[in-house]
Amino acid sequence: MSKTTAIFQLGVLASHPIQYQAPIFRELARHVDLVVHFAHEQTPQGQAEAGFGVAFDWDSDLLAGYEHVFLQNIAAKPGTGHFFGCNTPGIRNHILNGNFSAFLVMGWNLLSYWQAVSACRKLGIVVMSRGDSHLETPGGSLKKLIKKFLYPWMLNRFDAHLFVGLHNKAYLSHYGVAEEKLFFSPHCISSEHFARNHSKNDQPQCKIALGENPSTVVLLFCGRLVEFKRVNDLLDAIGSDELAAMDLCLLLAGDGPLRESLQKRVTESGLKVRFLGFRNQSQLPQIYTAADLVVLPSSGEETWGLVVNEALSCGTPVVVSDKAGSSADMVVANETGMIYSCGNIPALVQAIVAALKIEQGSAAIAARNRIYSVSNAAVGIISAAEKILERKKHE
Repeated sequence: MSKTTAIFQLGVLASHPIQYQAPIFRELARHVDLVVHFAHEQTPQGQAEAGFGVAFDWDSDLLAGYEHVFLQNIAAKPGTGHFFGCNTPGIRNHILNGNFSAFLVMGWNLLSYWQAVSACRKLGIVVMSRGDSHLETPGGSLKKLIKKFLYPWMLNRFDAHLFVGLHNKAYLSHYGVAEEKLFFSPHCISSEHFARNHSKNDQPQCKIALGENPSTVVLLFCGRLVEFKRVNDLLDAIGSDELAAMDLCLLLAGDGPLRESLQKRVTESGLKVRFLGFRNQSQLPQIYTAADLVVLPSSGEETWGLVVNEALSCGTPVVVSDKAGSSADMVVANETGMIYSCGNIPALVQAIVAALKIEQGSAAIAARNRIYSVSNAAVGIISAAEKILERKKHE
């Protein structure tokens, strides 16, 4: 992909620096004139309140490699967890003075995003959105009724939508977004970082470093310990006769509000489970390499589950609930992992047994990683902007 700064300048509005978005911004900055605007400056305590369970800063630089600015957030209760938590009327002046041909907002669930959309439409600037909503997310009948009438109008306020996967595309189509407005920009991680650090590791040594015997089958859950992740389903599964008969250990890498109740259950049941606590980005490749299998048992509130991408980047197969957004894209049965019906414990057990037969670091796993890459995410965004700009020339 050659540099296209002569064609357009791109503005972006994101809620706050996010570890999975930073690599995309760095890649975009290599090819276009890019300015990323952040609506909120997250604090270590804010990370804890978001469900991580502990206050922390990411141990990788999320702001290096691209031009960025933090907007003034005048919200009465600043935060990214509710619509009015990001209120940045100053985004209009940034867009007015930015000489942008196209502008990308990273969702539509914050007031700041709609302030940007309004400014772009008034100024005649192409405005695009990239999110990961899908139809499996649970919701009441009233909420669904409101969406039925509001979302077709709301989503068509954008000139283009960057869909991150198949479930996300189906969601956008369901609410009336035309096919010509849809462009693929896959959900991704910095797979090069994970693969590079994974290649330095040896699975038996990684198991030993985590206190496990090299011959022990290691299952890994990595994520916040919150209700919708359904970690209790995983505890039910390893307590089954079939898995209990194995030399097997479950590692839980993460923290959150359910930790205490999960620890109590493990203590009372005698299940072989170890709590690793929160682990930062630099520590994850070793943990994924130690694992024989990564399991994501989440409900539909898991709009994607980038731990699946991380696991596959380290060559580790996965078992994923059919409600998790990544399941349709990242899981090829018997090749990269297995999908099972969310909440069905016998099906989860059988999926684990089957997935443990999949070769670590297989060609199929590598092929999936090549599709869901940072490079392809950036290409999708740039291609969408170029095509929409070209169409508008002929309108």
